[in-house]
Formats: sequence, structure tokens, C-alpha cells
Amino acid sequence: MNNLVIIPVLVPLLTGILLIFFNKNIPLQRGLSLISAIITFFVSLYLVQTVYTEGIQHLQVGSWKAPFGIVLVADLFSAILVLTTTFVSIACILYSFRSIGIEREKFYYYSVVQFLMVGVIGAFLTGDIFNLFVFFEVMLMASYVLIVLGGTKIQLQESIKYILVNVVSSALFVIAVAFLYSVTGTLNMAHLSQRIAESGQTGILTVIAILFLIVFGLKGAIFPLFFWLPGSYNSPPTPITALFGALLTKVGVYSITRVFTLIFYHEPSFTHQILGLLAGFTIVVGLIGAIAYWDVKKIIIYNIITAVGVILFGVSTLSVTSLSGSVFYLVHDMIIKAALFLLVGAMIVITGTSNLKKMGGLIKHHPLLGWMFFVATITLAGVPPLSGFVGKLLIVKGGFQAENYILSGLVLMSSLLVLYSVLKIFMNGFWGETKLSKHEEKGTTNGLIFPAAILLSLSIALGVGAEFFYPYFQEAAETLMDPSIYINAILKEGN
Repeated sequence: MNNLVIIPVLVPLLTGILLIFFNKNIPLQRGLSLISAIITFFVSLYLVQTVYTEGIQHLQVGSWKAPFGIVLVADLFSAILVLTTTFVSIACILYSFRSIGIEREKFYYYSVVQFLMVGVIGAFLTGDIFNLFVFFEVMLMASYVLIVLGGTKIQLQESIKYILVNVVSSALFVIAVAFLYSVTGTLNMAHLSQRIAESGQTGILTVIAILFLIVFGLKGAIFPLFFWLPGSYNSPPTPITALFGALLTKVGVYSITRVFTLIFYHEPSFTHQILGLLAGFTIVVGLIGAIAYWDVKKIIIYNIITAVGVILFGVSTLSVTSLSGSVFYLVHDMIIKAALFLLVGAMIVITGTSNLKKMGGLIKHHPLLGWMFFVATITLAGVPPLSGFVGKLLIVKGGFQAENYILSGLVLMSSLLVLYSVLKIFMNGFWGETKLSKHEEKGTTNGLIFPAAILLSLSIALGVGAEFFYPYFQEAAETLMDPSIYINAILKEGN
């Protein structure tokens, strides 16, 4: 047992509650929110190193031994994602100081961001599938507030669709959990894995697995369940969009990965083949949207969908190589998508529009912003030696090893089309005729560059220093591939 596991959940939870009482004191809210996120980051960093050196850490809440009590579990996969979440949150909080607006800040913005962190981090750390639902709901309730905060017309329009989809998804989640409990008699993930391995994955369990795929597919926006995402993520202000794009869909991706490597891995010729096909269609749909749109935010949003497909293709091949690539690419995508949203947000502040056709020549007055965007562009596309290249290379290598040449080729082709879609922003937004003089610009980028710069710096370090980081991702993949490691770590004290 290790109390360290609960601290990344407790710190933002207590901070969120505390901030409710200081909603009118904006400087205090900003300071406490940033300090809380930084503390959570360093705790998470220590947690990652502890798991890497000492093995899986877990906490049996209330001293009830698993599988009967609530358990929080940090294996290397979940710990790395918690660390990435806190880093992205720090950048988005810093960006919010200059962009979110004082009216939103007065209406509990920083408190709700902390509660969003509680939901995301809790979902990564829970070892109980019902508590995964609970943390999903915490995350979603916070996102409901953030998507309507400010009350603009487009926010209210899109929030109806967003809430409706997630209410349906949550209802299906409860139904799936009930079915699973009725068949297995347990909700602890390690115990579920053990019982299904002993009895075999029967037909009814395979049906339940597909139901979970639908539930998490709605959360993660895989084909054909992505329809709600482009409009919903386009409506709120930039730092909220960055948080949503970097974190929320990734919780769905994490859940699919966890469930289909720990619990429902016995019929890969059926379940994982379906997952692979859906991943392929998800890549295609994301590419079509990214190429077709001229709205800078929507281009990045559709690239989220493409990345979800790439990651899940790696999961579907079920090998250490491809899973290492998926974990690596998942972390890369969380960081670089947040950076891109913050950068295009700065472009929107300058021009007053997200329509790429109304931009042009921004590099004349904003060279640092322009070249940062270019580096982010080639990182997203997977140009070596940057971080997008490493993860995608491992995924494709795993795909070739599994003799899945068509989808592996699609992943390779996607790099070129992703590069085209974001270079379209760079070429049309930063080059060409200057549409606005310095005096005609709608706003200033003061305070907006630094948060994007720290995200971009980490992304570059992740690629250039891949040799240092790779053992962490490989060990995470090896744990995912061998469920007995997870099971023994959680259940050995109860045996």
C-alpha cells in the first residue's frame, strides 16, 4: 500500500473546494490554482519514478482489501498519463491568466478546472471499473460547466449536444457495468481479469466487451461516434478547448486500452480486429475533416480524431512494440495538441477570427509565434527526430510485425496528410499578404507565448531524448501485455 497514489487526486480536489470561497479574489485564485498544479506535477513525477523503480503502487482505501474495497492503482501507464495531465494543466492555467477573461474567472473557473483534473487523474488511477464511471462523471460535470461558462450563443448551442451525448454514454456505461457484474460478480479490474481468465471469455462477455467499446468510443470520439466533438470543442475559449482536446478524449482512449489489455483480451481475432477497423476509419475521417476546413481550431480538432485512430491501431495489434508506440504517441499527442491549440488561440487573439482565409502575413510582426507554430507542425506530423516520429514508428513497426500492412500503410500516409493540413495554417496564416497592420491587430500575445513554449519544449525533449524516455514507455507496454503483473500487485495482499 502507498498513500502517494492518492495525493494527485487529493491536491486538486482540496484546491477546487478552497477556491470556491475566494471566487471574487482573482489574484489569489490564480496563484492557488497554479501552485496546486505545480505541486501535483512534482508529486506525479515522483510517483512515476517510484513505479519505475519499485513496481506498481496501490492504495486500498479504507483498509478494505481488494477485491472488496476501493483501490487506487498506479502502474507506469497510468502514472505517466497523470504526469502529462498535470503538465498540460499548468500550461493551460498560465494561458488562462491572459485570455479567459475576468468575468469567467469570477464564476469559479479555476475551481472547476481543478475538479476537471480530479476526474481525469482519478480515471487514470482507479482500479475499479465502477469508480472509473464515478471519475468519468466528475470529469464530465466539470466539463459541462466549462463548456457553457461565459454563456455565448455558440457555447449554449453546442453544450446541448455535448451534454446529451454524454448522458446517453453514461447510461450505457452503467448498463455495461451492471451486465459485467452480473456475469462475473466483481468490479475490481484485477479480479475481473483473473476471473475471466479462469472461466474463459464467453460469448456474453464478448458482447459486454463491445458495449464497453461503444461507451468508451463515444468518450474517445472514434468512428462513427465522433460526430459531437468538432462543434463541442470549437465553442469554448482557447484554454478550455486545449484542456478538452489534450485530456478528455484521451481518458476514453486510456479506458479502451486498459479494458482491452487487462480484461477483454482473450478473443483478439474478434474484439481487437473490430477495434483495428474502427481505428482505420477514425484516421480517415479525421484526415478528411482536417484537410477540408479553413477554421484553424477545427483543423486541429479533426487532427485529434486522427491521432485517436493512430493510437488505437497500435492497441489493436496487441504487441509490446505497438503498445510502446501507442503509449509514447498518446503522451506526445496530449502535449502537442495542447500546444497547437494555445498557438492558434494566439493567432485568433491577434486577428479576431478563426477563419484562415482572413489571416495572412502574421510572421512579419510575430516571428516567434510563427516559427513556434512551424516546429509544432512538423512535430505533429512526425518528422524525425521529434516526438511524433518515435511513437508512430513503433506503432507502424508493430503493425508490420502483425502483418497488418494496409492499416500500417494508412498510418504512414496519415503523416503526410496531417503535415499538409497544419502547414496550410502556417502558409496561409503566417506567410502571404499581411492582412492587418500592427495598429489594426485585435489583441496582444503578451503572456500567451510562454505556456505554449513550455509545452513545445517538452515535446521536443521527448523526441530528441527518446532514448532516455523509451524504457519508461516500454515497461508500461510490458505491464499492459502481461496482466498477471497487475493482478499480482493488487490481489496478492488479499490472498
